[in-house]
Amino acid sequence: MEKTIAVLAGDGIGPEVTQECCKILNAVAEKYGHQFTYTKGRIGAEAIDLTGSPLPAETIEVCEAANAILLGAVGDPKYDDPSLKIRPEQGLLAIRKILALYANIRPVKSNKAIAHLCPIKLKEGETLDYVIVRELTSGIYFGNKEQLEDGNAASDTCYYNIDEIDRITKIGLNLAEKRNKKLCLIDKANVLETSRLWRKVVNQYEKERTDINFSYLYIDNATMQVILNPYQFDVIITSNMFGDIISDESSVLAGSLGMLPSGSYGEDKALFEPVHGSYPQAAGKNIANPIASILSGAMMLRYFGLEKEADHIESAIDLVLEHGLGTEDLQMEHKIGTSQFGDILSSIILDDLTSLNVEKILQQVGTII
Repeated sequence: MEKTIAVLAGDGIGPEVTQECCKILNAVAEKYGHQFTYTKGRIGAEAIDLTGSPLPAETIEVCEAANAILLGAVGDPKYDDPSLKIRPEQGLLAIRKILALYANIRPVKSNKAIAHLCPIKLKEGETLDYVIVRELTSGIYFGNKEQLEDGNAASDTCYYNIDEIDRITKIGLNLAEKRNKKLCLIDKANVLETSRLWRKVVNQYEKERTDINFSYLYIDNATMQVILNPYQFDVIITSNMFGDIISDESSVLAGSLGMLPSGSYGEDKALFEPVHGSYPQAAGKNIANPIASILSGAMMLRYFGLEKEADHIESAIDLVLEHGLGTEDLQMEHKIGTSQFGDILSSIILDDLTSLNVEKILQQVGTII
């Protein structure tokens, strides 16, 4: 298989984790006889610094010509002033809108090797495993925004139409069919008209789809339930803002923001990125966790129809963690760097390893003090 991948490394640790993801994709290509061609584009603060725009026209062209997009991270503290009219995050919102990437899918899965990092006590022998489907190109983030000239009042319009809700519901149902046949809508239907419209659409599907167990939670209750009993969830569907809230909260359950991938899908294009931010404090120090980026690469392979290859990446990551190897955020027995993690993972894939000689590995790559 031949595919072109647009790589938008972005800011902070973005270039480092994206480099490791590409390293693993190259190992997969060599192992399974594929060819991945990478084209580069700029986004975020890096793009503003060089072009004055968080999403230059050249980057859009690169993305439109590619089969899929791999993104690192966006954001820089020097642009944190809310009064600035041009900010790195605008590039991310713009590319989602331009490429019509309307559905964001975030798997939330715990790993037994780092269960000690979870802020809640997980059930022994059980694994958290649910998926959040977030609407990504409408709602309050893209609605009309106004601020009075005197600066004493402002408004943000939250807008949804039935078609936008319907396509997210269908994606959630398709996922639920393949999993445990449970679908939960998170909304605020006791207060918001847009939430009542979401519920109207989902209620209609509930009447038709008796094979699926439907449930509904208000966002305030849902944020509590994620902590009190996260095992109740299977597939969650929700609006843009509520999806942002619940997915960030859920990411903590995995033990580290560096563990969770995501994919944003449109009709004919998809973008894959780690859930974490740009973490500028760690940039260039070889300490960032590349797992979320690498798992985002695995999601990309599934988008290409390469299920076996994606499974190989995931099992290789499990093998590394089982042997007590990990970046500093994972607090493992053996601390290794970003690039070292990628090197080890690449070797596992290329050599089809099912066990590791940790002592030998550490002699080769060393540890991070």
